[in-house]
Amino acid sequence: MEFESKILSRQIGDLIYASGYSLGTAESCTGGRISETIIAIPGASNYFKGGIVAYTDEVKMHLLGVSADTLQEHTAVSEEVAKQMVSGAIDALQVDFAIAVTGVAGPGGGTADIPVGTIWIGYGSKDDIRTFKITENFGRDINLAIATNRAIRLMLDFLKEKLNDKKTEEDNNEHAVPDMKA
Repeated sequence: MEFESKILSRQIGDLIYASGYSLGTAESCTGGRISETIIAIPGASNYFKGGIVAYTDEVKMHLLGVSADTLQEHTAVSEEVAKQMVSGAIDALQVDFAIAVTGVAGPGGGTADIPVGTIWIGYGSKDDIRTFKITENFGRDINLAIATNRAIRLMLDFLKEKLNDKKTEEDNNEHAVPDMKA
């Protein structure tokens, strides 16, 4: 496991644990690597509920609720599927936040429209799902390492934004002058 990913994972753990929230994953091409990175941190069981390796379309549909129409129209390697995987993981695992990855790691499986190295990362919460597309091919092992590291980094940045916004809002409410019109 890449050292940087482990450091980022620890930061995610610190943020989520301190806030009382939970995290889950839905992984296709990364096959559990993101989950592995998260649980490498002692105490991860306090906030990481689990992950679903959804390597086939059937698993994406049956466990994550990805729409057959979406798979037919956009293919499994698409922004739409990545978003539905995040939403499905949040529902299936009953978590506050989720990371999802779907792509073509290589060396085979690519097409003219979706070449090897195309990997969609979805991440976020029920109300705010974001995506990121990787398009470069460095070979299977490096593609998977890049996707894992990028997914962890994106989730960390998302959590910093969301949890710091929430903390700022709570701090503002704590210091607000009470309304005396009661």
